[in-house]
Amino acid sequence: MAFQPLIRTRLKEKAINGISTQVVCSEFSNYIFVVVTQYGKIGTLVSVTPDARASDVSSPFFTTKVLLGKDEALTHVVAKNVAAFVSQEAGNRPVLLGLALKDCSAENLTVMKDMIKSCQVW
Repeated sequence: MAFQPLIRTRLKEKAINGISTQVVCSEFSNYIFVVVTQYGKIGTLVSVTPDARASDVSSPFFTTKVLLGKDEALTHVVAKNVAAFVSQEAGNRPVLLGLALKDCSAENLTVMKDMIKSCQVW
């Protein structure tokens, strides 16, 4: 019988514009935990949850809440951009997202989303 870990986790590391970037994805029973870091730390912790009031399932709304760290408008925008597709692919489960980014340009976010897809555990 093969050993099955209790918490499925995957890690991906890649240099983006010369900055070492790590992505860690873990699946828990009620949340997907994703960390995107360029500092080697969890950074700002954001909860991204699908809005149950959304009448159109094809384009759900997401609520973001900063649980730990600096609560800035850019943090909410990046969190929704990075975590919305994770939640949708995981059956509209909430996502707990750790962000510690030096460069969060649109081009870099696209590469980071691809890294998250390659670490898919859901």
